[in-house]
Amino acid sequence: MAMHVSGACFSVFSGSRVGNIRAVASEDFATVKTAEDKVKLGGSDLKVTKLGVGAWSWGDTSYWNNFQWDDRKMKAAKAAFDTSLDNGITFFDTAEVYGSRASFGAINSETLLGRFTKERKQRDPEVEVTVATKFAALPWRLGRQSVLAALKDSLFRLGLSSVELYQLHWAGIWGNEGFIDGLGDAVEQGLVKAVGVSNYSEKRLRNAYEKLKKRGIPLASNQVNYSLIYRKPEENGVKAACDELGITLIAYCPIAQGALTGKYTPQNPPTGPRGRIYTAEYLRNLQPLLNRIKELGENYSKTSTQVVLNWLLAQDNVVPIPGAKNAEQAAEFAGALGWRLTDEEVNELRSMASEIKHVVSFPLENL
Repeated sequence: MAMHVSGACFSVFSGSRVGNIRAVASEDFATVKTAEDKVKLGGSDLKVTKLGVGAWSWGDTSYWNNFQWDDRKMKAAKAAFDTSLDNGITFFDTAEVYGSRASFGAINSETLLGRFTKERKQRDPEVEVTVATKFAALPWRLGRQSVLAALKDSLFRLGLSSVELYQLHWAGIWGNEGFIDGLGDAVEQGLVKAVGVSNYSEKRLRNAYEKLKKRGIPLASNQVNYSLIYRKPEENGVKAACDELGITLIAYCPIAQGALTGKYTPQNPPTGPRGRIYTAEYLRNLQPLLNRIKELGENYSKTSTQVVLNWLLAQDNVVPIPGAKNAEQAAEFAGALGWRLTDEEVNELRSMASEIKHVVSFPLENL
């Protein structure tokens, strides 16, 4: 995910829809929990659920949560975690910069994920939790040792001896060759099961793939902004390169920060930083697409959120990671699995979305 621009994709729902969300999503719970609903990440041996959960909002006070974090939001995040597991979604993505201590009142997202995992395992020792976190390529970090040092700090916050997936959050201004070496070292030292990158261009992706390949280590994933209304990965060669090289595309912003859920209208745009991205004018242009998404959802007894997540799943080699802030959102995400839009519907939505101008994304994805 991104950090402060248009990164995570946390859906926002009105209270009146909660009951319907639970009823719809519950139909697919049994399907979600079957083994065939896992996919391998790239050429690695790591298998994850077809849909994961992003944890950027957990503990954050710089972009989400109305710039405040309190016990009520903590309990809601914990409920999102538990509900995801209850519904068979076991893949959680965090990062060392989420809930950064530089933000007043924030609690590090890794710390919360580690705490939630420990508490759940005390009740259910056999529960599976697949953790992905990320290294921040900050300007003062240099060389492979900086990657290993940051990873060990992340493991301490998570309370784990290793994680399933470790990713470079974005390409650094310099030092990227050393960062890739650090990923390889982490695999060889048994600190991670698989490694990936995030916000990497096609050129950087290919370079990272080849460098790791020389050590016999597969590049498992590239996490980028990808949704029905942000299809830059299809246009800039990233999606095609992922498919060609056998690298899984992990999609952050899969519901466009709630813009694709249908909650927001020109008369009711989002507040805070999102309001500068999804303006009244933008939402006005989005309405015909949102109306069609809603119609398709009604045909399948699904919500708009479930439709747009299913659209991404239909692209193949894509694992969406919407952000869940509460149990209702986590339950709704599970309902995106176990069914599929037709090819005609997938193409129709892409055609309609092509009329919508892309919003600004994480600036470092173009490095």
